[in-house]
Amino acid sequence: MKDQLDFMTQSVTSGKMTRREFMGKTAALGISAAVAGSMFARAAEAAGPVKGGTLKLGSIGGGSTDSLDPAVAASQVPYHNLYQFGETLVNVTPEGGIENRVAESVEASADAKTWTFKIRKGVEFHNGKPVTAEDVMRTMERHSNEDSKSGALGIMRGIESMKADGDNFVVSLTTPNADLPYLMADYHLMIQPDGGFDNPAAGIGSGAYMLEADEPGVRHMWKKNPNYWDDSRGHVDEVEIVVINDATARMAALQSGQVHIANRVEPKVAGLLDRAPNLTVRNAAGPGHYVFIMHCDTAPFDNNELRLALKYAINREEMVDKVLRGYGSVGNDMPVNAAYPLFDDSIPQRPFDPAKAAEHYKKSGHDGSPITLRVSDVAFPGALDAAQLFQQSANAAGIPLELKREPGDGYWSEVWNAQPFCASYWGGRPVQDQMYSTAYLSTADWNDTRFKREDFDKLLFAARGELDEAKRKALYSQMGMMVRDEGGLICPMFNDFIEATSSKVQGWVVDSTGDTMAGKWSHKCWLA
Repeated sequence: MKDQLDFMTQSVTSGKMTRREFMGKTAALGISAAVAGSMFARAAEAAGPVKGGTLKLGSIGGGSTDSLDPAVAASQVPYHNLYQFGETLVNVTPEGGIENRVAESVEASADAKTWTFKIRKGVEFHNGKPVTAEDVMRTMERHSNEDSKSGALGIMRGIESMKADGDNFVVSLTTPNADLPYLMADYHLMIQPDGGFDNPAAGIGSGAYMLEADEPGVRHMWKKNPNYWDDSRGHVDEVEIVVINDATARMAALQSGQVHIANRVEPKVAGLLDRAPNLTVRNAAGPGHYVFIMHCDTAPFDNNELRLALKYAINREEMVDKVLRGYGSVGNDMPVNAAYPLFDDSIPQRPFDPAKAAEHYKKSGHDGSPITLRVSDVAFPGALDAAQLFQQSANAAGIPLELKREPGDGYWSEVWNAQPFCASYWGGRPVQDQMYSTAYLSTADWNDTRFKREDFDKLLFAARGELDEAKRKALYSQMGMMVRDEGGLICPMFNDFIEATSSKVQGWVVDSTGDTMAGKWSHKCWLA
């Protein structure tokens, strides 16, 4: 039988046997469908990329108010749309390194204060115009502008000046920063013609796919860019992103073949899906975290005693067990974990302590009125279950937590970063400087906890300029403790990224740096 199987797998690899033929012949040999499906997938992937077809993603995180403007992308569907049409100067690799994209090379001065990005020749925008250093500079100027409301505004703060010098984009920093290339990989910083000043939501970039249909809250269609510069990426003819916010409907669409990939698989169904024929569950541990965020400048959350009461009133272990079901780890009320370089693992873990929660609640002087936590199932998989567990443990400590369920459509524009207490998530960032600059710097547009502390900002800037790793680690440790003990973040858990794919999807790469291969699924995958 081994000789027969070897012959059949070689036939698949050489393109001489279809999946249907392979499954039929292996069934005749008494091999189960699950085992045969796995054998076929390995053989098909060994054949290398297959060109053509339409690759479909069923995604959570889409709404009728979504835009193609990279500056305002805040949830999964806008995030994935950006990676269809756009490219950044560099990418972060699955291993945590830097890969040059629009930039052909990156060089730093000895003090890491001046960085030169040489722009790759032969890269064109979808409108036929070449990508120039001037376009790059204009893109960065737009994201540095307060009016853009860019999610990258915080990380642009450290730039003193920038210029286009021939084929080079040159950045001068106020303080040294060895992590600058990682900041330039931020998904908001997709290079656009003239920086996107004329029409930021046009969906025109230099990426592998061009806009075909844009129906916010419903679907988005993209077709292969015939002039794309990188032959190793973008294997399919078309990409379709279907908005399916309901988790059950999203999994049903995958099982029925309506889509090839489904993101944000709920941990409670992951095991069941993985046992289904022709499906594979993919998971990657990393910096992503599920959170409850409080505005530090809005009553009653402007009282740190109340914030501490809520932090001690949450049972993290219970949430990891019941919500994540093994696909994640306990959080500690700061946005970094062991996935980050220079993480300080000696910081004490905050326990669930109802007595201490009650003590802080009494000290807060709160009047006993209901504390409203807004939540939606689009906030993160299992958000409603997590909120209910939080309500139960808080009530046991005498804290009157009340839940308000919000609709998914509009959650990211009308609740997150708008209401003072809500459920949310962060995908994390490759380095601590980027995470803190994006969401905790006083002037960051995405400072969703309204944590604005001059002493914290000074530590952040000092860490950027500190080239001694031990000293830099100590600064990051101080920052983490400050957010943990005085900030508005309640971080009960760090989540794995969990997706499920059809057996037709080949070329999948485990990537812990972001949701669904960090947005590169349509670049690197193909259809068997």
